[in-house]
Amino acid sequence: MPPLTKFIFLVSFCIGSFGFAQETQMVLVSGGSFVPLYGVDSLTVKVNSFHMDVYPVTNSEYLLFLKKFPKWKRSKIKRLFADKNYLSNWESDDAFGSHLLSNAPVTNISWFAAKKYCECQGKRLPTVDEWEYAAMADENLADARKDEAYNQYILEWYETSNSYNREIGSTFKNYWGVYDLHGLVWEWTIDFNSVLISGESRKDVDKDSNLFCGSAAVGASDLMNYAAFMRYAFRGSMKANYSVKNLGFRCVKDIEN
Repeated sequence: MPPLTKFIFLVSFCIGSFGFAQETQMVLVSGGSFVPLYGVDSLTVKVNSFHMDVYPVTNSEYLLFLKKFPKWKRSKIKRLFADKNYLSNWESDDAFGSHLLSNAPVTNISWFAAKKYCECQGKRLPTVDEWEYAAMADENLADARKDEAYNQYILEWYETSNSYNREIGSTFKNYWGVYDLHGLVWEWTIDFNSVLISGESRKDVDKDSNLFCGSAAVGASDLMNYAAFMRYAFRGSMKANYSVKNLGFRCVKDIEN
């Protein structure tokens, strides 16, 4: 069990805006320090305690958001905030369709849209450090990055193509009580492009085809953590208006003093 007692509390969904409450489970991720994959001279990063959604945001939850904020619907959103792939797997503006599970993570969501959704709940997207800190835990350890079996599990999932259309909670509950950080979808962070693989990896497509898994190792703190290499490479290739079929999100909330 974590050093601090885990708990679940309920957050009103867009308080003062929706007129009703959507109950969202969150758990406490106790603060600490760790050495991230990329850091100057492998400096230790301190992470303060925060609350994190137990599950990623689902299709049905996002549909409720769209009904209240129709300007974020597929046909109305500005291309500045989402590319043409935004909600392209949905049947229409107001229906995700029978081919998608209502309780599966919503995907094809841009960073702008994910950020807005979280803000409507008085929450925010996690930072890269917060997400990596929470996601380095397996069922029993707060930091399982040295566990070869755990890293292999993550890498094998990265090789699958349609895990996004599975119900939330389909994967294991980690040390903090969080589900699905690995096994369903990749997830947006608020500062997703703060640590780039090179000077500007989005413009480096012609420089080195092995950049993500080869040259990216320069300056890394853990040369064996290829799963983390892939995440940082993926983030470095993104822009805020991109929407990807296996990319979703969840929200976090600061600890109130």
